[in-house]
Amino acid sequence: MTSANDTGNEPLFLQAGASKTAVAYITSSPPIALPGSSLPRHSSDYRGTELRYSLPMVIGGWLGCYLVANILGGAIAGASSAPSGEEPIWILAASALALWTPFVVMLVLLSRKLGSGNFWNDYSVRFRPIDALGIPLGIASQIVLVSAVYWPLRKIFPATFDAADVEERASDLYDRAQGWWLVVLVLIVVVGAPVVEELVYRGFIQGTLRGTMNHGVALVIAAVWFALIHFVPVEYPGLFAIALVLGLSYHFSRRIGLSIVTHMAFNATGLLLVALK
Repeated sequence: MTSANDTGNEPLFLQAGASKTAVAYITSSPPIALPGSSLPRHSSDYRGTELRYSLPMVIGGWLGCYLVANILGGAIAGASSAPSGEEPIWILAASALALWTPFVVMLVLLSRKLGSGNFWNDYSVRFRPIDALGIPLGIASQIVLVSAVYWPLRKIFPATFDAADVEERASDLYDRAQGWWLVVLVLIVVVGAPVVEELVYRGFIQGTLRGTMNHGVALVIAAVWFALIHFVPVEYPGLFAIALVLGLSYHFSRRIGLSIVTHMAFNATGLLLVALK
């Protein structure tokens, strides 16, 4: 979701969800075990999906989940008579769940059938106190990085990257959220989307690609993939930029804890900027 202020000199902001510079990997503090998980006894166990899954599995699994999600989303959209782009928040919430559920189910099944059986370890879901750096990292990425990416594009292609077009989706969503539905929107954008997308695009896709190709190439492919699946071309530059930051966070830490926190802070900042306009 992207948004921008109206004047060319004001910061542009974006939210990756509904769908950073690299942070150094610090090993001084122990990882935090999530409920139901156990810490690996050897550092070699911290391999996530590398060498566990294959590239065809990534492509086939993603396509299958995406197909199921669209079928479910279409059925949910049919429950509302509102025109496209004017759906109530409950339809958007149900559609988000329809999108996320197939992917989460796939990740769980792959972990049980082909992985270690420990979901948290297979997708590198570990947190450390240092991950709190993701908060300023996400805020800076939203305010500084996205603005820096769009500034030259708006100068060269003013009609293509018009501020109103970039901000349209974010503003429309916020305008439709009233009362308690605003809480639902926050849960979708700030909590649900970052967690699920980091599991899929960093923990699963980038993690698997790291085992089949150069790590830098894997990072870029995962970032491009992440940007393209939002299907809003005007948002692609900003989404690709933040995806690189999230990918670098995962690359250097070998965990998705930092990328989840950064993603949450990034989306929360974008939503707050929309609210303050």
